[in-house]
Amino acid sequence: MQRPPPEDFSLKETKPHLGGGKVTGDKLTTTYDLVEQMQYLYARVVKAKDLPGKDLTGSCDPYVEVKLGNYRGTTRHFEKKSNPEWNQVFAFSKDRVQASYLEATVKDKDLVKDDLIGRVVFDLNEIPKRVPPDSPLAPQWYRLEDGKGQKVKGELMLAVWFGTQADEAFPEAWHSDAATVSGTDALANIRSKVYLSPKLWYLRVNVIEAQDLIPSDKGRYPEVFVKVIMGNQALRTRVSQSRSINPMWNEDLMFVVAEPLEEPLILSVEDRVAPNKDEVLGRCAVPLQYLDKRFDHRPVNSRWVNLEKHVIMEGGEKKEIKFASKIHMRICLEGGYHVLDESTHYSSDLRPTAKQLWKPNIGVLELGVLNATGLMPMKAREGGRGTTDAYCVAKYGQKWIRTRTIIDSFTPRWNEQYTWEVFDPCTVVTVGVFDNCHLHGGDKNNGGGKDSRIGKVRIRLSTLEADRVYTHSYPLLVLHPNGVKKMGEIHLAVRFTCSSLLNMMYMYSLPLLPKMHYLHPLTVSQLDNLRHQATQIVSTRLTRAEPPLRKEVVEYMLDVGSHMWSMRRSKANFFRIMGVLSGIIAVGKWFEQICVWKNPITTVLIHILFIILVIYPELILPTIFLYLFLIGVWYYRWRPRHPPHMDTRLSHADSAHPDELDEEFDTFPTSRPSDIVRMRYDRLRSIAGRIQTVVGDLATQGERLQSLLSWRDPRATALFVLFCLIAAVILYVTPFQWVAFIIGLYVLRHPRLRYRLPSVPLNFFRRLPARTDCML
Repeated sequence: MQRPPPEDFSLKETKPHLGGGKVTGDKLTTTYDLVEQMQYLYARVVKAKDLPGKDLTGSCDPYVEVKLGNYRGTTRHFEKKSNPEWNQVFAFSKDRVQASYLEATVKDKDLVKDDLIGRVVFDLNEIPKRVPPDSPLAPQWYRLEDGKGQKVKGELMLAVWFGTQADEAFPEAWHSDAATVSGTDALANIRSKVYLSPKLWYLRVNVIEAQDLIPSDKGRYPEVFVKVIMGNQALRTRVSQSRSINPMWNEDLMFVVAEPLEEPLILSVEDRVAPNKDEVLGRCAVPLQYLDKRFDHRPVNSRWVNLEKHVIMEGGEKKEIKFASKIHMRICLEGGYHVLDESTHYSSDLRPTAKQLWKPNIGVLELGVLNATGLMPMKAREGGRGTTDAYCVAKYGQKWIRTRTIIDSFTPRWNEQYTWEVFDPCTVVTVGVFDNCHLHGGDKNNGGGKDSRIGKVRIRLSTLEADRVYTHSYPLLVLHPNGVKKMGEIHLAVRFTCSSLLNMMYMYSLPLLPKMHYLHPLTVSQLDNLRHQATQIVSTRLTRAEPPLRKEVVEYMLDVGSHMWSMRRSKANFFRIMGVLSGIIAVGKWFEQICVWKNPITTVLIHILFIILVIYPELILPTIFLYLFLIGVWYYRWRPRHPPHMDTRLSHADSAHPDELDEEFDTFPTSRPSDIVRMRYDRLRSIAGRIQTVVGDLATQGERLQSLLSWRDPRATALFVLFCLIAAVILYVTPFQWVAFIIGLYVLRHPRLRYRLPSVPLNFFRRLPARTDCML
């Protein structure tokens, strides 16, 4: 039996016909030069006048049907109106044109059969072409004709022209692709849209103390804590150590809030009167609109707030106690942090919340979503026929884009282009492909109507050469319980344009995150909890847009749940570490070969070098830097020429055991029957997940060391190679004793001379790329 050939998971470079083959001068102002041109026939139906009526009142219920061959689109209809205004645009793909005439027919809507009022016919050979930035074509009045070519009463205003997807009318137009979709909701669901993430803030609540609390039982020491509720987030302080009516805490609680700041912050001071019973001693609500906003490490002013307490009387009425206890707090919105809503390994934005702290952009990212090929059938339609209604979502910074949905196609062609401002080159753009399950009654037929994931691509900007157009076909890989599966390929064109090379090089010396993350760092558990809350807020807000960007799409793009335990991922991280250590092991084996005189000539040369360095120790460091410089220059010829892509072998997705995949796709908590086994199993997975993260971070640091000379980030490697050359020259002319003396003094310097922010070499190192971008 012949085995089937293995699936091709590789990246393929392509040469598409971008921009219609035109040579453009200023690429920053060029529209749609990263995608292939698609020709469309546009018809803008504006309004009609003096339409004849059929009934006694002389009015009609008009609508317009625009027909081209087998494709027809209709406007909305008006009741009892002779002078309606529609202002709707219809777009017909030129590739699917099977007629030589375009008909715009005005009809009178009726319960039995719609009556013909009149029509306007256009010969396709006479229709003009329009190319932006030309102004839109002015609509004109046309006399209506009956079916025999005779003029009838009434006129129709419309404009007809040939254009491309770069036309301003394209995003809101009715497409011939939507001819099989019924309903305005479904039509809105297939259009391309741009979304913005809500502006997120960290809310810091510093609970200091309370005064004059009135517990119900005066004969015991109260065990008082503070419970703080912000939306669906609830945190509590520890029980105060000073068990009195004036307790103290001085404890920080952190929340994530989004603009507009509408919900109040609810605080309640509670007394634990029994193991499972808490008594509310006072409550207050703090509106967020008037809170102080902090942009640096300086503390804001604290304040005392009255606590309200309601006592329920015998009649069921609430009576408010006039004498109020007080609570001392310091509450502020933190504008100096970056609110993490995605994994730090795949961050697309690292700016602080406050706009006042933003630096100017350093360039522009342009993404052309061309097409997809070989998509798998994602659902069944009438008669059991497999089909896919695919659309793409791309996320970078606060801007999300969604392409239009191509109905019923395994080879969809989008050819849409989008642009983002870039503020840091060490960021990642994520592109996901999904199947739209909200058409043709999909909400009822497809498990609640969740959009199915087809695959995802991540591209780190620092791995791209500036001003170069990358056109590649990326494999779309998804891990299923039965193994990794290729769902098709997506064809992208990417260009990173740098506005100032000097500014971008300077970015490598700056801290990766804003200063507040280092001056007042948050704990790991705080960051995990805050990131979970941030992703929930973002997904909730985007779900409320029209059309909605659904929760399952947002969570897949933000890698929610990637921290969960996985034997496959842990094994992959272990072998990443082994790959990093293999270089050190190779050097050790090479030195062992030197010692055993396997190659006598090499051994003699090493002896000569060793004697020279012993006699002249000042040559050790410059020689090392010179060798690193030469190795970096030597490796330049083998530098990677393609952006990173999902690697199944690196992720150990193609060799995972079925039992490991079953564990990875198991629910959390586990579905095991025994309660004890469930508790132990979940605890083991939680601990192993932390170990997995630590192992992955260790592998990341080693891979960053490797990337110094690998040209994976061409700018970083160029900076390091140039530094090695300069260091080699300086160290050749500077006595070694002086260098050692200066380095020793710098390492042993007084704490007052130390700066709390990370050093320039550490900032540079943290910005280096690792192979996390290629992990599934």
